[in-house]
Amino acid sequence: MRVPLSPGAPAGLLLDAMGTLIGLRRSVGHTYAEVALRHGVIVEPAAIDRAFPAVLRRATPLAFPGLEEAELLAAERQWWSQRIEETLRSSGGDLDELDLPPELARELFERFAEPDLWKVYPDVIGPIGRWHGSGLRLAVVSNFDQRLHGLLEALDLAQLLELVVVSSAAGAAKPSPQPFRLALDGLGLRPEQVWHVGDSPEDLEGARAAGITCLLIRRH
Repeated sequence: MRVPLSPGAPAGLLLDAMGTLIGLRRSVGHTYAEVALRHGVIVEPAAIDRAFPAVLRRATPLAFPGLEEAELLAAERQWWSQRIEETLRSSGGDLDELDLPPELARELFERFAEPDLWKVYPDVIGPIGRWHGSGLRLAVVSNFDQRLHGLLEALDLAQLLELVVVSSAAGAAKPSPQPFRLALDGLGLRPEQVWHVGDSPEDLEGARAAGITCLLIRRH
């Protein structure tokens, strides 16, 4: 990941997480299929990988205004349980008629909180260390939930960051400008003092709506 810094560079960087800083070591489908099999549900990883992106695109935002602590965690679990069930039922076969065990969704939610499924992209490690060492203010702004805090800690990124804003707790998800504004407030910086680095149209739209310059990276 190359973000050129110059004498006109910002005072801070807001960084997307999934697909920008970190990614899965193997596809969503492989993990879903592995966990599902332990519950007596047989599904093809490729079918899950085809269904999952469409399920996420039509889902309601992963954002829960006014909720905190136990209520917020419960809302996050429920949101993902719905996405997991919809993904499995959309993957073909007879799963659309099968009674899925509730323990399956609970186990998958916990499984994706475990850092062994995740990796820091190699092109992130050097730059983010240099940015931190040079005094740049670094924060994450992500359309994810509270599990991200533990993942960033376990992947040795948390100590480089001043702030992590997740959409579930922010009460709004990108492309809303609200998560960006919360990050600006937390850093004590103005929009013109930061850049956002992300990998999706939601990153671009949300940053622009907040008055922030956005750089998009492209990963295969």
